[in-house]
Amino acid sequence: MKKTVNEYEFRRWFEENRPNNFSRAGLIALFEYLEQYEEDTEEQIEFDPIALCCEYTEYDNIAEFHLDYDAEDFPDKEAIMDYTQVIEFGVESFIIQQF
Repeated sequence: MKKTVNEYEFRRWFEENRPNNFSRAGLIALFEYLEQYEEDTEEQIEFDPIALCCEYTEYDNIAEFHLDYDAEDFPDKEAIMDYTQVIEFGVESFIIQQF
Protein backbone atom coordinates (compact mmCIF):
# COMPACT_ATOMS: atom_id res chain seq x y z
CA MET A 1 0.00 0.00 0.00
CA LYS A 2 1.50 3.33 -1.06
CA LYS A 3 0.44 6.91 -0.59
CA THR A 4 1.52 9.75 -2.82
CA VAL A 5 2.97 12.64 -0.83
CA ASN A 6 3.11 16.20 -2.13
CA GLU A 7 5.68 18.80 -1.09
CA TYR A 8 3.42 20.27 1.58
CA GLU A 9 2.78 16.88 3.23
CA PHE A 10 6.48 16.04 2.99
CA ARG A 11 7.52 19.30 4.69
CA ARG A 12 4.74 19.12 7.26
CA TRP A 13 5.70 15.62 8.41
CA PHE A 14 9.28 16.70 9.08
CA GLU A 15 8.32 20.03 10.64
CA GLU A 16 5.97 18.27 13.07
CA ASN A 17 7.96 15.12 13.82
CA ARG A 18 11.65 15.85 13.17
CA PRO A 19 11.95 19.65 13.15
CA ASN A 20 15.72 19.66 13.73
CA ASN A 21 16.75 17.43 10.83
CA PHE A 22 16.30 19.83 7.91
CA SER A 23 15.56 23.50 7.37
CA ARG A 24 12.51 24.49 5.33
CA ALA A 25 14.74 25.28 2.34
CA GLY A 26 16.52 21.97 2.84
CA LEU A 27 13.23 20.07 2.85
CA ILE A 28 12.20 21.72 -0.41
CA ALA A 29 15.57 20.89 -1.99
CA LEU A 30 15.41 17.28 -0.77
CA PHE A 31 11.84 16.85 -2.00
CA GLU A 32 12.74 18.24 -5.44
CA TYR A 33 15.80 15.97 -5.61
CA LEU A 34 13.73 12.89 -4.74
CA GLU A 35 11.04 13.81 -7.26
CA GLN A 36 13.67 14.26 -9.97
CA TYR A 37 15.19 10.90 -9.03
CA GLU A 38 11.79 9.24 -9.45
CA GLU A 39 11.32 10.91 -12.82
CA ASP A 40 14.81 9.99 -14.04
CA THR A 41 14.61 6.35 -12.93
CA GLU A 42 10.88 5.86 -13.48
CA GLU A 43 10.85 4.22 -10.05
CA GLN A 44 8.65 5.32 -7.15
CA ILE A 45 10.31 5.95 -3.81
CA GLU A 46 8.54 4.87 -0.67
CA PHE A 47 8.14 7.76 1.78
CA ASP A 48 10.18 6.62 4.76
CA PRO A 49 11.02 9.81 6.66
CA ILE A 50 13.10 8.11 9.35
CA ALA A 51 15.27 6.51 6.67
CA LEU A 52 15.66 9.91 5.01
CA CYS A 53 16.80 11.39 8.34
CA CYS A 54 19.42 8.66 8.60
CA GLU A 55 20.48 8.76 4.96
CA TYR A 56 20.77 12.54 4.42
CA THR A 57 22.34 15.33 6.46
CA GLU A 58 22.05 19.07 5.93
CA TYR A 59 24.96 21.47 6.42
CA ASP A 60 24.81 25.26 6.47
CA ASN A 61 28.29 25.53 4.97
CA ILE A 62 31.53 23.65 4.37
CA ALA A 63 32.85 24.63 7.81
CA GLU A 64 29.94 22.83 9.47
CA PHE A 65 30.57 19.81 7.23
CA HIS A 66 34.18 19.77 8.42
CA LEU A 67 32.99 19.21 11.98
CA ASP A 68 31.91 15.71 10.82
CA TYR A 69 34.36 15.00 7.98
CA ASP A 70 38.07 15.64 7.47
CA ALA A 71 38.83 18.94 5.75
CA GLU A 72 41.99 17.49 4.23
CA ASP A 73 40.07 14.70 2.47
CA PHE A 74 37.13 16.95 1.50
CA PRO A 75 38.40 20.54 1.14
CA ASP A 76 35.42 21.72 -0.92
CA LYS A 77 32.01 20.66 -2.27
CA GLU A 78 33.55 19.37 -5.49
CA ALA A 79 35.60 16.84 -3.51
CA ILE A 80 32.47 15.77 -1.63
CA MET A 81 30.60 15.37 -4.94
CA ASP A 82 33.27 12.91 -6.08
CA TYR A 83 32.35 10.72 -3.12
CA THR A 84 28.59 11.09 -2.57
CA GLN A 85 25.41 12.84 -3.67
CA VAL A 86 25.33 16.56 -2.85
CA ILE A 87 22.13 18.62 -3.04
CA GLU A 88 23.04 22.31 -3.10
CA PHE A 89 20.59 25.07 -2.17
CA GLY A 90 20.76 28.62 -0.90
CA VAL A 91 24.09 30.42 -0.89
CA GLU A 92 26.28 27.89 0.93
CA SER A 93 23.89 25.23 2.26
CA PHE A 94 23.86 21.66 1.04
CA ILE A 95 22.59 18.19 1.89
CA ILE A 96 24.72 15.09 1.49
CA GLN A 97 23.84 11.45 1.27
CA GLN A 98 25.66 9.96 4.26
CA PHE A 99 28.76 7.88 3.66
